[in-house]
Amino acid sequence: MRSRLLISLCTFMLTTGCVTQGKYDLAMQNARTLDEQLQAEKAARTAAQEKVGQLEEQVKGLEAEKEALNTRLNTAEAGLSAGTAERRALEQKNAELTALNQELARSTKKLAEAKEALEKKSAEYENLSKSLEKEIAEGKVELSELKGRMTVNLKDKILFASGSARVGKEGDAALKKVAEALKGVQGKIIRVEGHTDDVPTDPKGPFPTNWELSLARAMAVVRALQDAGVDPTRLSAAGYGPYQPIAANNSPENRSLNRRIEIVLAPGDQATAAR
Repeated sequence: MRSRLLISLCTFMLTTGCVTQGKYDLAMQNARTLDEQLQAEKAARTAAQEKVGQLEEQVKGLEAEKEALNTRLNTAEAGLSAGTAERRALEQKNAELTALNQELARSTKKLAEAKEALEKKSAEYENLSKSLEKEIAEGKVELSELKGRMTVNLKDKILFASGSARVGKEGDAALKKVAEALKGVQGKIIRVEGHTDDVPTDPKGPFPTNWELSLARAMAVVRALQDAGVDPTRLSAAGYGPYQPIAANNSPENRSLNRRIEIVLAPGDQATAAR
């Protein structure tokens, strides 16, 4: 639903001259990507629900069969005509069914947990999106989710002056809003990533290369988030310079897209995983 609204908004902005064709194309691509991700999440949740239902039915059937075997076993023990071989066969079958029942119960529990994780991840995304709804609508923030990793994308012009790693007034206000939203997200590590275009910095300036500039900006955002109340034990900073562009560095508009800060939220067990 959100991606369709984004598509409608982008179309309106293009027809009224609010955005350039390049920004419109990028926004449309983001909307299609978000829609595809949403459909994939829905399909995964549906499959998990169906699998849980199937396993629950199997467990019920096995429990009934186990109960019937227990009845036969008790009857065999009570009857004088029951032989040792039949009793042992019943005990063996009962043990096998008990083991299978336990394995199915474990599988059912794992699938139920996976289903809950899918729903929780989607809920986290929706909550974060709702918290940043105004900033997203104003074009200050972009939000995406893929394979359990949410990314909050902020344009560098919102945060920094050209060539600077000092957060400006507008950027500080945006980061405080982002920090409030991030404080409500549990069980995630928060990695702030700085990215630049391919235009070289002044080697005699405070940032000899884009490596230093991207890392300094990421660290400035980390400090701002910490000052706004985000738990510092969940924060880290990384600088990628110009080496992970999202657009070709062949125009001022595309270079602007590549100059960005990405706040990546990943599961806590991925704290040491590579990007």
